[in-house]
Amino acid sequence: MGKKKGSTKMVLKLPKTKCCESRKKCDRCPLRMLKEGTLPDGYTVKKRRLVRVDGRTFTKKDLTRAA
Repeated sequence: MGKKKGSTKMVLKLPKTKCCESRKKCDRCPLRMLKEGTLPDGYTVKKRRLVRVDGRTFTKKDLTRAA
């Protein structure tokens, strides 16, 4: 969870739906977020892709509601 400079409002970082597989992982990488524990509840990573734990499909709108 990042914080904007000079602001008291928290900015949520949503994970990407697919890992870019770069050596230096970005802040929104689902693998990094899973390791740090900042992935939204009900989501996990399988084969470098963000998936729901129950196996259902999701949209980015669903992801923003979960975060």
